[in-house]
Amino acid sequence: MNRSIILYEPAQAHKAIMALWADAKPWVMAGHRLEVKIGPETRSSAQNARMWAMLTDVSRQVVWHGKKLGPEDWKSVFSAGLRKLQVVPNLDDTGFVALGGSTSIMNKREFGELMTLIEAFGAEHGVRFTTPEESL
Repeated sequence: MNRSIILYEPAQAHKAIMALWADAKPWVMAGHRLEVKIGPETRSSAQNARMWAMLTDVSRQVVWHGKKLGPEDWKSVFSAGLRKLQVVPNLDDTGFVALGGSTSIMNKREFGELMTLIEAFGAEHGVRFTTPEESL
């Protein structure tokens, strides 16, 4: 049983949480352990697809300090730029690692800020953004 609900106002939230308890109670009474997490809403599938399309566009159109970076590398660059991350030498001292840059822990607002940063960078560097379908 995996279930995710969005809480958006007090009366709806109360009703949803009570329904969740009705679903969870038999499992708990049968000795199962359940995990409940509460946190800000996470990004949507559409936001995720758009981010990867944008990163692909940047990777195809921008040379960064003499290097062509892949979409995953650009994700690290933009995440580090958004969060003003610290960097430390990697294990064999041949490069550096940005700390705490995972997009999977970003809430919807932070993820929107990341895409705004990518768009601004793209505008400054002449990137023509495509739709997620066009970037495949």
